[in-house]
Amino acid sequence: MGERKKEVKICLVSSSGGHFEQLLMLKPLIEKYDGYIVTEKMRYDVRVGKIPVRYVMPINRTDKTFFLKFFLNIAKSLFIIITDRPDYTISTGALATIPFMLFSKLFGGKVIYIESFAKINSPNITGKIAYKFADQFYVQWKSMKKFYPNAIFKGGIY
Repeated sequence: MGERKKEVKICLVSSSGGHFEQLLMLKPLIEKYDGYIVTEKMRYDVRVGKIPVRYVMPINRTDKTFFLKFFLNIAKSLFIIITDRPDYTISTGALATIPFMLFSKLFGGKVIYIESFAKINSPNITGKIAYKFADQFYVQWKSMKKFYPNAIFKGGIY
């Protein structure tokens, strides 16, 4: 692998599970540049070589503690953005990533959102929100252009 370029800091951010698996397809970006990963804290620690990992709380809209956890994620996201100041935030969703992407944009970073590979015929909530402010918005299926007409289609990241 070539030498890392330090002039650009990239943050890859996603929830856990399938969103995180898609995000890992972009790991070569952090190996080429400088950066870190933000994901939900599950019962285990994420190890991605020497790439630093930061955590937010896992959230689910149907959970009775949703609003409390979402508020705590807002605070945690703000702290991470102020501390690490990524130039680019790239996200594959879902809900826990919204505050992070918004703060990244607010503090001068560029936001790139990639709609989930699983979304073929309908948009998800995070995508609908991110589409309004992302600097670049990608879909992995051409059929999703009917929901996101200005999205970029380049196929799947797999």
